Amino acid sequence: MSSGINYLGEPDAVAVVLAPLRRKLLARLREPASATQLAAALDLPRQKVNYHLRALETAGLVELVEERQRRGCVERIVRAKPGAFVVDPTVLSHEDDTAQRNRIQDQYAAEHLVDVAAATVRDVARMQVKADEAGKRLLTFTAESDVRFASPADVHRFTDELTEAMRKIAARYDTPDGRPYRVVASGHPKPSEKPNEQGESE
Repeated sequence: MSSGINYLGEPDAVAVVLAPLRRKLLARLREPASATQLAAALDLPRQKVNYHLRALETAGLVELVEERQRRGCVERIVRAKPGAFVVDPTVLSHEDDTAQRNRIQDQYAAEHLVDVAAATVRDVARMQVKADEAGKRLLTFTAESDVRFASPADVHRFTDELTEAMRKIAARYDTPDGRPYRVVASGHPKPSEKPNEQGESE
């Protein structure tokens, strides 16, 4: 059982994939290939390609598929690990977890929404990797909806009603010895396909 999530939670691991050539190699390695094949496709020296492949393999982003005997030497066939690469959004943060938790929480601040979303990506990705390693399923859920507000005041009224509804539903299902879940409801303007000059949704 596998979720197809490759979690990158350390700065060194993230740095490995930042180089443009390494991103190209990962893209091409959706299909297995050797350093020789990649070098020919990218018109690069095989030694250079092999160096970067080793870095990706050491970081756990590339895996060995097979080894073939070819002209008296061993040709290594590798591929990018299947699934999505998820980078911890907090990996470059200068704050520790305690500082983030103690920050004033403004439910209408975009910065708070970004903090919560980043923590959600980090926590779920970490738990999913552990669940995969244990051969278990991580039970999650997502509820989504679109709504068109007539005015900013309606956004506030909607938020108040949603908060109260969530409080009541949570109280109904909360069990002292149950497994704790974090439920997050958030909203943001739906991006337009044609942003205006300020980069805002129209």
